[in-house]
Amino acid sequence: MSHLPAPITVAPQRLNRRRKRRGEAATAWTFVSPSVVIILGLSVVPVVWSLLLSFQTNDLVTPSRWSGLDNYRALAQDPHFSEAVRNTLLYVVLYVPLSMAAGLILALVLNRRIRFVGLYRTLIFVPFVISATAQGVLFSFILDPEFGIANALLHHLGFAPQGFLTDPSQALLILVAVTLWSGTGFCLVVYLAALQDVDQSLIEAATLDGANRRQLLRYVTLPTLTPVSVFLVLWQTINALQVFDLIYVTTKGGPLGSTTVIVYFIWEQAFKNGAAGYGAAAAYVLAVVLGLTAGILRIVRRRERRSLEGATA
Repeated sequence: MSHLPAPITVAPQRLNRRRKRRGEAATAWTFVSPSVVIILGLSVVPVVWSLLLSFQTNDLVTPSRWSGLDNYRALAQDPHFSEAVRNTLLYVVLYVPLSMAAGLILALVLNRRIRFVGLYRTLIFVPFVISATAQGVLFSFILDPEFGIANALLHHLGFAPQGFLTDPSQALLILVAVTLWSGTGFCLVVYLAALQDVDQSLIEAATLDGANRRQLLRYVTLPTLTPVSVFLVLWQTINALQVFDLIYVTTKGGPLGSTTVIVYFIWEQAFKNGAAGYGAAAAYVLAVVLGLTAGILRIVRRRERRSLEGATA
């Protein structure tokens, strides 16, 4: 009597489970698909389109013409773009360390049990939630050379009136001061949260060993805040490289191009001068710089984590 192999069958329970999983996946994609379409339409497609646009001569009106790397070559020889890069770098170099230092100092002061500490923290953080446009309008009135309250106060104190936003030697520095007024609050909140997570046992051990306040800050507190500081460097640098609203409302890149930064240069070329391809090329130069900045800081953060893990092992 021959023994025939038993037929391979799938248990009904497995089939039901597979059908149920497929049904759940189909239902999930039904709910997720509108968001996916919006993300693709508003982020991925514009990124790809602007990349192609950077290799074309396009004024957003007439048909575009493929120009290859001509836009990038023109950027390398454009003195206005070089000036925008210098202004942006100066803005970043001034704003990032000053905002972090001010935020850290205020966090150290307000991390104590003092009267009305909640009010002080709120007053410092409130400017951060004010839009850049509102800030620009406010300080345009305050710093007006003829009718502003700033020059009226200087005149009352016996000082000569200043040009502020109309003076090429002062305009960019004034914008840095305005953004410090608003951006320091974010650093304050982040540093305050980090200070409250500092291991108190380390502070107590260092105190028992005879460490004073300065030594506690240098050898205990600041090393603990290193990951937070790296995050703030990245965050503040990206924000500084993308500044636009405040400049558009206050100076519009002037006077004499002294406040023209990269993002304003991109907007000016694409929408004011009608050179969309040229503006897209400048935008991708900025994107590469942002990517390199994020990559470098990420490598630094990984090395710090490895060194901390090796020290604690």
